[in-house]
Amino acid sequence: MQKKQKKSPALIMGIESSCDETAVAIVSEEKEILANIILTQLEEHKPYGGVVPEIAARSHIDHLNHLVREALEKANIELDDLSAIAVTSGPGLIGGVMVGLMTAKSIALAKGLPLISVNHLEGHALSIRLTEEVQFPYLLLLVSGGHCQLLIVKGVGDYQRLGTTIDDAAGEAFDKTAKILGLNYPGGPAVEKAALNGKANRFKFPRPLKGKPGSNFSFSGLKTAVLRARDQVVEENGGHLTTQDICDLAASFQEALSDSIIDRVKKGIEHYLEQGTDNKVLVVAGGVAANSVIKEKLASLCTNYDFNVKAPPISLCTDNGAMIAWAGVEKYHLKEFSGLEIGAKARWPLDPDAPPAIGAGVKA
Repeated sequence: MQKKQKKSPALIMGIESSCDETAVAIVSEEKEILANIILTQLEEHKPYGGVVPEIAARSHIDHLNHLVREALEKANIELDDLSAIAVTSGPGLIGGVMVGLMTAKSIALAKGLPLISVNHLEGHALSIRLTEEVQFPYLLLLVSGGHCQLLIVKGVGDYQRLGTTIDDAAGEAFDKTAKILGLNYPGGPAVEKAALNGKANRFKFPRPLKGKPGSNFSFSGLKTAVLRARDQVVEENGGHLTTQDICDLAASFQEALSDSIIDRVKKGIEHYLEQGTDNKVLVVAGGVAANSVIKEKLASLCTNYDFNVKAPPISLCTDNGAMIAWAGVEKYHLKEFSGLEIGAKARWPLDPDAPPAIGAGVKA
């Protein structure tokens, strides 16, 4: 039997384990982050150039209980002081999601606390409201390792998808390009660093879907173009790439990818405005939101449309427990609680009514 809900300020614990970060946070309804503990698995996955689901799940099992204790100690509270437990129930790598969900269920059952099921993508979508006063509705560009979507955020649980990737996500394209160029994992920071010393106009890479109707994204063809350009340079150089070749390829790729994103967002802004919305705000969330070239180009685009572009702090752009805890706060106020019978979801679209994007598959 659940305990009587505590009086304000509500304290929500957020647990995130959908991919390769094990994270626990405690956030108050007054927007105070009392603890935000993140354990990354980068070194464990680096030898493989990407996330290995089995390794990720085992790491979550090994570390999650300790992180819960560490978060409580940092916040200087006990489990009995919590108002609810919020947890990522999907989408994500199913093994990892199950680890977090079972941990949250155990705490909720043992302490009689409400359980709040959170869509990982909604955690990203609402994270800006933890650090800034952003009102609904707003336009959201969600760019991460596994997702690339453009949505109108109308309210908690209320989303209209304007576009999605039909193949690779932006972060995935960075990772694969880094591997092609022999750069470190994760690819986003590695490619951006190499691009600083590169010539972005040396290679004429395609801008996928540029000028096409709608706001869908595509990066698979761009990644293939990088591979072919690399092979051609290697052949011309007698079997190797110079450091300058790598930097030029990285810069040219980053320029093409960012141009493609800007074109797709431009279409989305125009669609958003056609709906007669007065709140001219574009929120950029997800790990790729940290890329400086993309941020600069989005800022320039938004100036043309008199939009404010906002992004959470870098620490809240990548996967973290604070965004899950804050989504929990939003749902706590709406009394959106879940039963212990809820299951983990590998797929969980924010806009289930959106028409399927041809070729998008599981990433829609």
